[in-house]
Amino acid sequence: MNILLTGGLGYIGSHTAIVLAQAGHRLVLFDNLSNSSHAMPGKLESITGKPFVFVSGDVRDTELLHQTLRAYSIEAVIHFAGLKVVGESLTIPLEYYANNVQGTISLLQAMREAGARMLVFSSSANVYGEPRYLPVDEVHPTGGVTNPYGRSKLHVEEILADLSRSDPDWRIVCLRYFNPVGAHESGLIGDDPGGFPNNLMPYIARVAAGQLKELQVFGNDYPTPDGTGVRDFIHVMDLAEGHACAVDYLSGNTGWQAINLGTGQGYSVLEMIRAFEVASGRPVAYRIAPRRPGDSASCYANPDKAKTLLNWSARRSLAEMCVSTWKFQHGMRTAAAI
Repeated sequence: MNILLTGGLGYIGSHTAIVLAQAGHRLVLFDNLSNSSHAMPGKLESITGKPFVFVSGDVRDTELLHQTLRAYSIEAVIHFAGLKVVGESLTIPLEYYANNVQGTISLLQAMREAGARMLVFSSSANVYGEPRYLPVDEVHPTGGVTNPYGRSKLHVEEILADLSRSDPDWRIVCLRYFNPVGAHESGLIGDDPGGFPNNLMPYIARVAAGQLKELQVFGNDYPTPDGTGVRDFIHVMDLAEGHACAVDYLSGNTGWQAINLGTGQGYSVLEMIRAFEVASGRPVAYRIAPRRPGDSASCYANPDKAKTLLNWSARRSLAEMCVSTWKFQHGMRTAAAI
């Protein structure tokens, strides 16, 4: 199948590209390089032994998208492109709505004109807001989101549901990610946020590598086994395989679906620190800080729908998440020293 990946050079997009290429799909990677680099296609070719088409562009450029869809006879799109930092979204909300909502509308318009109506959307468990019960399944109420990032994802889901109801030819799956971590087993690609890391695992890795002094643990008085927040961490390669399964599902099904991608297992911040210390053989210094407003005590998925509809479930362990992250982090340190 000919598949366009918007944001295809980013963290999740690049790992998904590997899985799809190895499954025999023909890929076009569309990216504005705001959180990725020109080196990524070469790394992907090194891993897979397959060439990748790269188009430099912004998803708000509807005409360029339309030209790309036509030129490569695209049959399906996986839409990763968008801004994704919760805290940042509170300070620049207009940019988040412009990129995430306006950008998606631009993509949909281009797809409609090109006759491509199969879409996998990169959504988030953030759409659920504060969990009312655990584990969180897809019938859990959405809304109550406290930040523009989460609201932008929910807005797009609602747009896609409306679009599907208006035209039965559309085939759409919204994949609600929990907490992607880890890296490809080669160590060549992984989560490499520009500037200061905003997510837990890259922060832990940089502390272990000596690049940051210590990790702040926000709150140790939650109603959890060790008092620190609990989250559902999923290996990025499991997540990537979930996208491939979603494409296969859409090949035989119409309509709109929202599906969780998570493990169903929660790990606390302190458990993540200890697991990473074992994987890296290095200490991870941390200090307890006050809770952050808006943080939940626990959030983890009920992944049963993904197993039923997509024939998918997460396979990789917490140890594999940590080992692969450290291999990638160590590789970056080695490359920087050369």
